[in-house]
Amino acid sequence: MEFFDKVGKAALGSRLRLMTAVVTDDAAKIYELYGVDFMPKWFPVFYTLAEEREITITEIANEIGHSQPSVSKIIQEMTVAGLVQESLKTDDKRKNNVVLSEKGLLIWKNVQLQLQDVDKAIEGIISEAKHNLWAALEEWDFLLQQKSLLKRVNEQKKQRESQKVEIVEYKPEYHEAFRSLNVEWISTYFEMEETDYKALDNPDEYILNKGGKIFVALYQNEPVGVCALIKMNNPEYDYEMAKMAVSPKAQGKSIGWLLGQAIVNSARELGAKKIYLESNTILKPAINLYYKLGFEKVYGLETPYKRCNIQMELVVS
Repeated sequence: MEFFDKVGKAALGSRLRLMTAVVTDDAAKIYELYGVDFMPKWFPVFYTLAEEREITITEIANEIGHSQPSVSKIIQEMTVAGLVQESLKTDDKRKNNVVLSEKGLLIWKNVQLQLQDVDKAIEGIISEAKHNLWAALEEWDFLLQQKSLLKRVNEQKKQRESQKVEIVEYKPEYHEAFRSLNVEWISTYFEMEETDYKALDNPDEYILNKGGKIFVALYQNEPVGVCALIKMNNPEYDYEMAKMAVSPKAQGKSIGWLLGQAIVNSARELGAKKIYLESNTILKPAINLYYKLGFEKVYGLETPYKRCNIQMELVVS
């Protein structure tokens, strides 16, 4: 246990595997105690057959949450052991129904007594323990179904790495990054258009001198993301959020979210009431980001971009 005390909760999987190995080893010995020639890994399939009597391999897999190949392998092993046989009652040859054999049914009688004793033994452990592991497992199973451990760890990774991201305002030294990041992003999914070149080749003339802003995301002092707030000549909208691009090598660090927040905060400071943006629905992560920032879908504005198939707005104040 000293190892787990040292490593901490990061060794959860290893500790659970160790406990599983201990319990599984005891389970094999418990079957021997009751004179049952049986492998512990067969139990979920065996129990389902005992309860359902006749069922397909696919139905067993769905019932116990195992893969179909895994169940098929267990059925084969149990068939060799003489515990399972194909059902002769069904006329549907498309279904591979299986049932317990006479030997399997006989073993089931012994196993039922064994289950009673095991259940009482587990209840004894629960009564002695400070924490109810069985109840905790149910709770953990529910929580991990809602959000997997992988997703939770990825969120922590993003949060930690995003703390190293610095959002700064545009300087002439970032012009090449502003252009190249956008060209890379646009060319990956679409094709560069005339309006793209205007903004990317002449950001001062097209964006900054008209009252707009450009923000740059720095990760380890390297420009890895950009986004622009462009002044609009429109009675409905004050600014457009545009030209957001993040380097593929820097994705997964919440850079888009940080840039989006910088844009929205800047628009608010400039007294904007509404921000507009254009995008394409094939960019699902980007669309999800816009919704997360508070944008909602709108219709009807004329667009200079062939790739635009969705328009969105954000009410700032």
